[in-house]
Amino acid sequence: MPSTPPPPPPSAPSSPTAASHLQAAAFTPERTGPLAGLRVLDLSRLVAGNMLSLQLADYGADVIKIEDAGTGDTLRHWRERSAAHPDGVSVWWKVYARNKKSLAIDLRPEAGKDVLRRLIPEAQVLVESFRPGTLEKMGLGPDVLFAMNPKLVVVRLTGWGQTGPYRQQPGFGSLVEAMSGFAAKNGMPGNPPMMPNMALADMVAGLYGAFAVAAAVRNVEVLGGRGQVIDLSLLEPLLSIMGPDAAAYRVTGQVPSRTGNRTSIAAPRNVYRTADDQWVALSASTQGMTERLFRAIGREDLITDPRYCTNADRLAHMDALDAIIGDFVAARSLDDNLAFFRREEVTVGPVYDIGQIVTDPHVVARGVLVDAPDRELGRVPMHAVVPRLSETPGVLARPAPALGEHTREVLRGAGLTEDQIQQLAASGVIRT
Repeated sequence: MPSTPPPPPPSAPSSPTAASHLQAAAFTPERTGPLAGLRVLDLSRLVAGNMLSLQLADYGADVIKIEDAGTGDTLRHWRERSAAHPDGVSVWWKVYARNKKSLAIDLRPEAGKDVLRRLIPEAQVLVESFRPGTLEKMGLGPDVLFAMNPKLVVVRLTGWGQTGPYRQQPGFGSLVEAMSGFAAKNGMPGNPPMMPNMALADMVAGLYGAFAVAAAVRNVEVLGGRGQVIDLSLLEPLLSIMGPDAAAYRVTGQVPSRTGNRTSIAAPRNVYRTADDQWVALSASTQGMTERLFRAIGREDLITDPRYCTNADRLAHMDALDAIIGDFVAARSLDDNLAFFRREEVTVGPVYDIGQIVTDPHVVARGVLVDAPDRELGRVPMHAVVPRLSETPGVLARPAPALGEHTREVLRGAGLTEDQIQQLAASGVIRT
């Protein structure tokens, strides 16, 4: 730990203007990244596929979102409404479609499929999230794709995978979050299972998928391998981050119960209310940190108390231990608690809402969130490229595209003439 702790962050009020504290970002289309030259055809919809292709786009890949010419990606229609924006703003699309191009095609007629076929030979990656078998019904199954491009990496993103008895069942992330065991563990003791209030399964799958693409592309470009199919379900990535639950169940025969903000492996660990009705999170998951905490709050006697002297003892007496810590925290404001515990080098932090985190001095100083240019709103806050590469960092290259914004550009690059593009647009096969 640092010998001189940083000053405590202010308790900022939640307000729409808080984003004005963020660093202004500029789009720099002339800059490239380590994935420059990698062309990705993204036929997916909603969150997981967009999360996957965002990781690639942020590091320079040429990601072409192939959207339905009539409605576009479903993510465009997830809109946040306010008095100033009664029709809503598609903030999901603005954030997760940045750095991408939009090619709007109706893939139902053969002419639309022909347009897609023109793009396959020059692509390195294709991402799709259709129900298993749909790509084959379109006449674009992996065997066909590999015949056109033997080095193509094909990501097939579904809820349950390409095989197994559930393969044809709807696979939204909410169902996966329920089945994976996450919801059963999440929530307060005695309360119903709790689903996450974010697209957790989709986000995790997108991150796993981006890594798998990098591995598969390296196999082609460095090791001289062939293209392959990446069978990416939403279920398996989420299950893989649930910890060793299956192993623990084999050992103990016990199903983990809901523990709220506590954990079943270390104590103390919880959130505690402050005198000004804020909250702090405190975790002392090592013996040394726990003893430091006890000394800091003036309860050195707890170090040798048989109820609290070992982690196993503390887990058995969590209610009493939380009451001791809670009383100490409740007598001080958020800022006073943070200043005190940081001075004592005890692991503690504030429980923020979004209005507070955008003004946090550390978040602002590092540019964790940036204020990017936006054609509709002027500027829109979003996360910076994650993670930070020292030599080949990712960049913000372009804002999220309008539907069909890059149709002409992409099709010209594929060798179509202006007359051919005009004919396709007139027939409704493409949108420009």
